[in-house]
Amino acid sequence: MEIRFMQDGAGYEVVKEGTQVGRIVWTLDGDTMIMNGTYLDESLRGQDMGTKLLNHAAEYARDNHYKMQAVCPFVVKMFERSEGYNDVKL
Repeated sequence: MEIRFMQDGAGYEVVKEGTQVGRIVWTLDGDTMIMNGTYLDESLRGQDMGTKLLNHAAEYARDNHYKMQAVCPFVVKMFERSEGYNDVKL
């Protein structure tokens, strides 16, 4: 299983045996990543894969000097639970 940057540059995906089984996606608006959604196949639930995807997105934001606006309920919840994203969240 691997996590890779999506070809369209608007997210990260989890690929297992050549098939996308998870993703986190955003829309870029200036220097803000609007975090639109997170999806995980049932087989990945409970494995912290959503957090791993969010961490990749947060590193991307840091590397590119972006801020992240949480719209996706998962991202909203994670921003509320962890101070580790304070440097990138709006």
